[in-house]
Amino acid sequence: MWLRLAALAAFAIAPCVHAQAPSPAVPPETLTLDEAMARVARAHPDLRLFGARTDTLLAEREVALLRPALRAGLDLENVLGTGDSSGVQQAEATLTLAGVLERGGKLDARRTLAQARIDALAMQRETQRLDLLADVARRYLAVAGARAQRAIAAQDIAQRRRTVAGARQRLQAGASPESVVLTAQAALARAELALVRADQQQAAARQHLAALWGERAPRFEVVAGDPLALPAIDDIDVLASLLDGTPELAQFADERRIREARVRLARTASTPDLDWQVGVRRMQDSGDTALVGGVSLSLGSARRAAPEIRAAEADLAALEIERESRDIALYSTLTDAHGRYRVAQVDVQRTRDDVLPRLLRAEQAAERAYRGGAISYLEWAQLQSETTATRRQQLDAALDAQAALIEIQRLTGQAFVAAPAAPEEGTTP
Repeated sequence: MWLRLAALAAFAIAPCVHAQAPSPAVPPETLTLDEAMARVARAHPDLRLFGARTDTLLAEREVALLRPALRAGLDLENVLGTGDSSGVQQAEATLTLAGVLERGGKLDARRTLAQARIDALAMQRETQRLDLLADVARRYLAVAGARAQRAIAAQDIAQRRRTVAGARQRLQAGASPESVVLTAQAALARAELALVRADQQQAAARQHLAALWGERAPRFEVVAGDPLALPAIDDIDVLASLLDGTPELAQFADERRIREARVRLARTASTPDLDWQVGVRRMQDSGDTALVGGVSLSLGSARRAAPEIRAAEADLAALEIERESRDIALYSTLTDAHGRYRVAQVDVQRTRDDVLPRLLRAEQAAERAYRGGAISYLEWAQLQSETTATRRQQLDAALDAQAALIEIQRLTGQAFVAAPAAPEEGTTP
């Protein structure tokens, strides 16, 4: 199997070893998909940013848990006047301590809102992590796809070289003009160009992958895998049932708690706070002291809080509509990915089982017929082009299926493991 999830949203590559191709020299580094994902999880700033955001929300929670501050004051009366009140002869000093008595559960409401925001951050991070892992898998697939394109180009070069050799034999025998040899050499040059292009695409895809963890000069090779090995997947109804547990929808539960906390906090504003003040006053003329105190209550708090309450309640009511919309979008994307995968899977399988074997036999028969003078060069070359085009079409279908499989795993967010079909002997990548 080309791609699977070994754990929650953890993709893995299944190596595919071809007995007919001996392993080349060991590259400086062989990078598996799991290792690439581990690098991104450690180094990507989008994930590291959540640590700073958590610290910010923790600090905001500490602020939310603070009670209104006490206020100390000093009041002076009957100073710097005229007559008997000139100077400080009749001054009265009052030392006060004042504060606010919060009512309506404001402290608990603030605490609930702050904690709900912290709790929601974990699910947001998981969603971001799944998106990044899917991006890693897509870029890793691009590297492997370029490598498979190179293998097809190498096979095409081998075919074209046989054509050039056959055309030269016919030319030397006087059975074919020189133009046939030149045409065959031009076809060989195009095949070599395709090989160079695949090498450039592989280098670019490898650089694109390494950019996810900030590496500027990648010195690694990806693990060899067979993109044509497509696993069986469940029906759409089974996969759709997994959407309820995906982090993208689970976030709405956290968001609901946040909005409910905002509604509760808005409602607490309708209960006015009680301002209180106590103090000690000293009368200058007698030298006596006395206690003073007072309370105050703002009026019209319920009327002033009503608009904010309505806004918070409307925001809460809209959340269910937002979730329904997101659910439809996710299901639509899932059905599209599932359909693409199934169509490409059939395409790859039928090409492998029916189309390519016949084309390969026809090409071999055409080579024998051309060398025997029974057919023209054009007929043989056309069969070679058809075989190469079919291989590339099969690879494109397989890569589209792998991309759809990555999307299915990202959407469901589950440990998706499917058993691949047993590889058949003689399968041509």
